[in-house]
Formats: sequence, C-alpha cells, structure tokens
Amino acid sequence: MSAGVGKTYRMLQEAHTMLRNGIDVKIGLVETHNRAETLALMDGLPIIPQKSLYYKGKQLTEMDLESIIKQHPEVVIVDELAHSNIEGSKNEKRWQDVMDILEAGINVISAINIQHIESLNEEVKNITGIEVKERVPDSVLALADEVVNIDLTADELITRLREGKIYDRSKIQAAMNNFFKSEHILQLRELALREVTSKVGRQVESEVSLSKNSKREKFLACISSNEKSARNIIRKTSRLVGYYNAKWYVLYVQTPREAPDKIPLDKQRHLINNLNLAAELGAEILKIKDSQVPAAIIKQCEEKQITTVCVGKPKLGLFKIILATNVFNELLKKLSQNRIDVVVLS
Repeated sequence: MSAGVGKTYRMLQEAHTMLRNGIDVKIGLVETHNRAETLALMDGLPIIPQKSLYYKGKQLTEMDLESIIKQHPEVVIVDELAHSNIEGSKNEKRWQDVMDILEAGINVISAINIQHIESLNEEVKNITGIEVKERVPDSVLALADEVVNIDLTADELITRLREGKIYDRSKIQAAMNNFFKSEHILQLRELALREVTSKVGRQVESEVSLSKNSKREKFLACISSNEKSARNIIRKTSRLVGYYNAKWYVLYVQTPREAPDKIPLDKQRHLINNLNLAAELGAEILKIKDSQVPAAIIKQCEEKQITTVCVGKPKLGLFKIILATNVFNELLKKLSQNRIDVVVLS
C-alpha cells in the first residue's frame, strides 16, 4: 500500500530462505534506502553489481540487465518495479527489464506500491491529490504466479515514518503532508487488499471454475476521441476485467466527421495515447469506420461474443438531449435483445 511497509525486507528474507534450500538466487537490484534492518539482510546474499552510466554530467548507477541474463540465476530479486531507467538504458522502464529477464527463462521476485498500478492512477489521484508518473501496466501484474500483500496498520506505518525508518528525517514532514496522512494510508491499504483479493479470485476462477466449463466473460469498452472520458472508461473497464479474469476489447468507431482530415490534431494525439494505454493494460484494439455507432457496436458484440459492454455516460447538452437519448436507447435496446450486459461508467 505504501513505501516503508517492508516489501524489500520481505524479498530479502525470501532470498535467504531460497539460498538455504540450494536455490540459485541473486540480487539484481535492491533499494535499501540506507535502512539499517534492510542493509543487515544484504549480508551473505550474492549480488550482481550495478553498471555505471553518465547522465547530464553525473555518474549514476543502474541495474545491469545484460549481466543478469548472462549469469542466468534461477531467481533474481529486482526491486522498485515502477522505476524509470536512466536515459541511455536499453529499456525506458524497469518493468520492461523484468520482461526481458523472464523471456530469458529467469524467475523474478519484485515489489511495487499500489499507487503505481496503471488502472488505479485516477483513483489514487482522487485519494491523495497526487498524480503518480511512474506506472506499471496491469498486464505485468497479471503475469505474476503469486502476489503477496505486505500489510501494516496506518498507525504502525506512521510510527515507522516518525522514527526515521522509512525516509531521512528531513523528508518526514513532507511525507506526512502527502501520502502518509492517516486517511490516505487507510484508503491505499484498502486498494492493496482489494487488489490481492481480486488476484486470489482470478486464481480460483482459472483453476477451479474453468474446470467446470463455465463461460468466460468478454468485455467491450467503447470509447470516443474525448481524451478524459476515454481514459476513464479504459481504466475502469480494466479493473472489471481483472476482477472477472476476462478477455477484453477496446472499440473506437471512426465516424465520417472524425476522418483523419477532419479530426483536430490534438484529438488524434489523445486518441492514439488512449489506444496505446488500452493495449498496455491488455486489451485488443478494434478500430473501425462506420457512420452508425450503435450498429457497429452490435456487430462487434456478435463477432467477438461479447458478454458485457462498457460505455461512458452520454453527455446530454440541452440542444442535443433528445438525439443523444434516442441513440443511447437504441444501443441499450439492441444489446438487451442479445442478452448482453451494459455497464454505464461515470
């Protein structure tokens, strides 16, 4: 749920246990933040040295991806999954490094805070007032064989902060004014617990329910070229998809008035960004041309055997209220006739 709960400490404990059991485990990268208890646990663990990079006249260190793959341990510990790599690294993000490590046949144990999960970005911003820039696609988390929640009460975490066990004392007050407010911690804790509960539910679904030949849910998120509403629909649908362990699609219907020579450049750019976001979150993109949006949606529902359609609430201006309502009602009627559920997202 937050920095300082003991994620790195737990990973290092896991590494010691593996080492005692004869498993070839190495430290690819660990952020100790100079915490005494964490530094003590580093003793006796084999470490793959970081590499040096020059950036803006400064010598910095970064995880050595090439050395990890070359040494090829059975398990590697890679901390701070949401980290952005120094310019000049092979990959822009550390989670992309982890994908390369997995591709090489090496198991990875990593750590992430709840606020770095892409589909929760808006929810975290609403809780804390802070937009987290470093984010990891939900599809990366979905690849995990196991997800462990490292949990503390809000009081315990704040006590650790005040004792200087999380950040340097010069940063304590600023932290308490932002993420480490008690009400923020409680809500982030709830998000973390909910995420792990959802992960367990997905395991039950895949390992138990599917053996009974149950029908798999398929979601279709319908978006427009509106930047904010489309992003919101994508993220909220991604959360639902994760809960149901479902396959999903994102559909954009390009009407004649949004042809490339008519749609403004800023809308084109926002649309491309939102479709890229959807792909990162694991959706299959459907981009089609049609002058009749409801008919296009119905056609895709039939072809893809969709069980649930997610749409945004229609924005009803006074002048367009009758037209918009008719179009929306037409869509609802056709979906109902095909026994397809409709989720209207705020």
